[in-house]
Amino acid sequence: MATKKVTTEKGEKLTSKATGAGKYFPGLGRRKTAVARVRFYPDKGTEIVVNGLDYKVYFPVLRFQKMAEAPLKKSAVKGGVEVRVSGGGVMAQSEAITLGLARALVKFNPDFKNEFRTLGYLTRDSRMVERKKYGLKKARRAPQWRKR
Repeated sequence: MATKKVTTEKGEKLTSKATGAGKYFPGLGRRKTAVARVRFYPDKGTEIVVNGLDYKVYFPVLRFQKMAEAPLKKSAVKGGVEVRVSGGGVMAQSEAITLGLARALVKFNPDFKNEFRTLGYLTRDSRMVERKKYGLKKARRAPQWRKR
């Protein structure tokens, strides 16, 4: 098992106990139809890049920015994050990034798993849009019905 020393924002040394496929740790996050492929680079800078843009440019709303960066802030690990996200809306994309980043950080250091699990970062929200059924106007809305 490969070990890698990384400094956190607090200045303490942290050792990665996971094996890396190369120089990054991958993580996949999904929410509704949004899919985020996340790569965590322990040696790279501290920026988060989403589809080639800084995450603050990609997500202009502060709520979505905080959601996307939450696992990185809680772990206090310094490193660069590169994200490719597609599908869904802005909210679903930011939630998919949260899940993908949390999974990547757990691959980097398995000690984060319990903390992230209690914070809900590793829980996949499985709710999807219900399909429209034939004979109905929407997924559940039936046409108006007259008794007499």
